[in-house]
Amino acid sequence: MITPLIAANWKMNKTVGESVRFAQQLVAEFAEFTEREIVIAPPFTALYPVAQVLQESPIHLSAQNVHWNEKGAYTGEISPGMLVDIGCEYVIIGHSERRTLFGEKDDDINRKISTALTFDVTPIFCIGETLDERIAHKTFDTANRQIKEGLNNIPSDDIKRIVIAYEPVWAIGTGKTATAEQAEEVHRYIRELIVDSFGEDTGKNVRIIYGGSVNGDNIGGLMTQPDINGALVGGASLDVESFRNIIKY
Repeated sequence: MITPLIAANWKMNKTVGESVRFAQQLVAEFAEFTEREIVIAPPFTALYPVAQVLQESPIHLSAQNVHWNEKGAYTGEISPGMLVDIGCEYVIIGHSERRTLFGEKDDDINRKISTALTFDVTPIFCIGETLDERIAHKTFDTANRQIKEGLNNIPSDDIKRIVIAYEPVWAIGTGKTATAEQAEEVHRYIRELIVDSFGEDTGKNVRIIYGGSVNGDNIGGLMTQPDINGALVGGASLDVESFRNIIKY
């Protein structure tokens, strides 16, 4: 049985104080909660103080990005070792905003996934098609390419450690969302692709979560689908009451 994972991606939002207060409220309510795995991804500036709040709680800390090198002359970047040092257990890799706004390519994402795994940080590996690709019926082609190139040369034993997040680009921050059935169709394809590439045991146990305007109204329907194992939540995770409702779907 796969434990559902609900992750909050705050993107470039919240000051340190706002992040800490949110984390404190979450810990107060979910300190004994084990029905879902809860992950929050504050901005870099708030990671360390939020980590202090989350100590001794079941809530996990994620970064929103990472570099593929351990250290070096990479002004403005953060290494996986630095994330481990402050208590991060997860890192979001390959989000569509990193791909489209900052030019990240599949091979960049592959290097980041490989390095994160080396440091025992769990990648939340994002994939998803643009609106043009969906209209052109290239959803599966895009998923196939992004997964195969993103996971290139990753050992089979490590694949189960990765969380795959299907986020159709056309549904991120737009208020639009794939129907539960549309999302399940792609999730099922991803799972079958992982089975074919890495074996049945890996494919059936890897967590595949959905992102793209997830909120309290649509989370229940999404989570009834057999191949959807959780959600990566953007805007609706910025308000503690909204995120609480999603966790308790």
